[in-house]
Amino acid sequence: MDTDTDYRRIRELLERAVALGREQGTLQQGNAHPDYKWPPLSAVNSPTVGTEQAAYYLGRKGQTLREWACFDRGPVRPLRVNGRLQWPVPRIREVMGVPA
Repeated sequence: MDTDTDYRRIRELLERAVALGREQGTLQQGNAHPDYKWPPLSAVNSPTVGTEQAAYYLGRKGQTLREWACFDRGPVRPLRVNGRLQWPVPRIREVMGVPA
């Protein structure tokens, strides 16, 4: 087989897979969390959330929030519970302008 033919065939298969994923709603854009992974911020009833969930709500990556915690900066300050970062939901709502 010709290398160009192989690449064309692979590209066609990938394009079909992407189109199918978009049709079925299973393909997510970018590196954001899938929408179904976390409930809407207005529906969260726990006082705190973990780093990845807070990052999703704030539109940042988890590592950015860890940096905020490490250098004590950013719009939200985490709580440290048993060595883990927990982010206060009321403050996230305030920053994002979501009513409680």
